[in-house]
Amino acid sequence: MARTVVDPLTRIEGHLRVEVEVTDGKVSDAWVSGTLWRGMELVLQDRHPEDAFWVSQRICGVCPISHSHASAQSTEQALGIKIPNNARIIRNIIEGAQYLHSHILWFYTLTALDYVNPINALKANIADTYALAESKGTRISDFGAVQKRLAAFAENGQLSIFTGHYFDHPGYVLPPELDLIATAHYLEALEMQAVAAEIIAVMSGKFPHPMTSIPGGTAFVPTEQKLDDILFRFLTVKAFIDEALIPDTLAIAPFLLGAASFGGGCGNFLSWGVFEAEDGDPYKRSLPRGFIESAKGLTADKVGPEDVTEYVAHSWYDDKTTGLTPDKGKTEAKYEDYSVDGKYSWGKAARCKDLPAEVGPLSRMLVGYVSGVKPVVDIIDYALGELSKAAGATLPPTVLVSLLGRVAARNLEAAVVAQWSVEWVNELVAAIKGGDSDYFVTDRGSDGKGAGLWEAPRGSVGHWMTVEGGKIANYQVVAPTTWDIAPRDDKGVLGPMEQALVGTPVVDAEKPLEILQVAHSFDP
Repeated sequence: MARTVVDPLTRIEGHLRVEVEVTDGKVSDAWVSGTLWRGMELVLQDRHPEDAFWVSQRICGVCPISHSHASAQSTEQALGIKIPNNARIIRNIIEGAQYLHSHILWFYTLTALDYVNPINALKANIADTYALAESKGTRISDFGAVQKRLAAFAENGQLSIFTGHYFDHPGYVLPPELDLIATAHYLEALEMQAVAAEIIAVMSGKFPHPMTSIPGGTAFVPTEQKLDDILFRFLTVKAFIDEALIPDTLAIAPFLLGAASFGGGCGNFLSWGVFEAEDGDPYKRSLPRGFIESAKGLTADKVGPEDVTEYVAHSWYDDKTTGLTPDKGKTEAKYEDYSVDGKYSWGKAARCKDLPAEVGPLSRMLVGYVSGVKPVVDIIDYALGELSKAAGATLPPTVLVSLLGRVAARNLEAAVVAQWSVEWVNELVAAIKGGDSDYFVTDRGSDGKGAGLWEAPRGSVGHWMTVEGGKIANYQVVAPTTWDIAPRDDKGVLGPMEQALVGTPVVDAEKPLEILQVAHSFDP
């Protein structure tokens, strides 16, 4: 038995510690610790409700759009505001751009180096690399030039952006030619992220922190030229996803079929739903609301804000705040020494229907799949078909409840959102040509309660607000990572990432590549 600690876990946004116990080559216990306290709930106390839009988006530098949208929805519900249809479409477009930015960044910049070995790409035969790229239908790049750049890194004795990885670990199993293809697309992905960010900047004033999706609608008024610019950029990003991200995913996956046998986690999946429908029904959102409970199989139940509770028996908060729903929640920090037997995280143990719940693209895609969302069903069935060919056996949808499925789901979602984003731009153009020029409403009440339940790229996000006397009396946030890195609850039940780590094989406890793979798959 051995203890392995990864602290800090890098290639993420924020501060995370992962401690595992390894017995007979597998993780037998795990503790995931959020080591940063944000306390944004206290910052918002006694402020005007409209201030929450500006302040709460600072919770995260990589999903501020989603926090701002959830906050705006919370304010709008509390104050009785119904936004115009154009504002709904514009928010969907901005959110879509953030999803594409985030998913491309996640796969290539944050996660790919858990599977792709750029040093091994130095062994690639260039002619064979082109042949492989053509056979896999993936984007053709100047593979020879990329290999020369890698060689210059290696000869200089510095690996630059590829420094500090376990590239001598036996878990790197891709052939050199595929490593070279993925590395070339890694570099192109840096440019694609910028293109997606430009869309947000045009519509939101800047990125990462948006300025236009304020409570009441939007301050962005589109012009024909701006919409042309936006559409061009979406098509550019969509082409990269269709020509590189998806083919790369399907080319790499057959070498990692073993990852379909571990990392599944708790088996419960929550999605608040994202990309608003015209009638505002969260079960009609493009990616709908739903809760999948492992004991019931792949079927989605209805779920609402009243189903959320937060426990703090193993979190650095006052114990009297445990078991509360967020609308009555309290954020009262009470730090004690780190102890796996006591308190070990700033993350609260968020629970849905008193169960740990995974959130993120896998959750959304599974809920969408069982809800019959056609683009989701089509792309999942296509991916399962391709994987089944590689495995030599028919793989059911349940195989997605794994490390392999969690990685694949995010990339498949990117393809679906890219197509929808193009359609939303065209929808906005049609609305404007039809004479709709409403973007913002000023009528609003003064007091009330609201819950903005939405989806960030990395998972379900909720903002709960109580307004009394025109000021925020209580504000609580359950961010996506709060769900996934949740510690044990008051009953001792492990959180989703902790459960996903248990059973994970570890070849070398000194170089715990598999721990990084599982942890990064949640995009914490």
